Amino acid sequence: QVQLVESGGGLVQAGGSLRLSCAASGSIISIDAMGYYRQAPGEQRELVAVILNDGTTNYADSVKGRFIISRDNAKNTVYLHMNSLRPEDTAVYVCNADVLTEAWNRENYWGQGTQVTVSS
Repeated sequence: QVQLVESGGGLVQAGGSLRLSCAASGSIISIDAMGYYRQAPGEQRELVAVILNDGTTNYADSVKGRFIISRDNAKNTVYLHMNSLRPEDTAVYVCNADVLTEAWNRENYWGQGTQVTVSS
């Protein structure tokens, strides 16, 4: 079994910054993609950013130039640095990871989610 534990998030004024982190633990051999999705009330879940274990990144157009995703492979942890936050960034942010488990299965896991609220 694998667990993703998220931290960070909270309330910030527009233009401010926050950092989210997500640590994976459990029966892990390796993690391929790690990333964050977000879901605002009444909206569908959308990809925010993803990073592969070779460092390749991909961002939603709406966050390019403002958010930076990084990871520490030794700690199985992904970070999302969010800068120049806007009210429209308000959402529940959820971590996701593609894990190769010790049972040699490739499985996808979700974190518990963390609220980010940006006030205008």
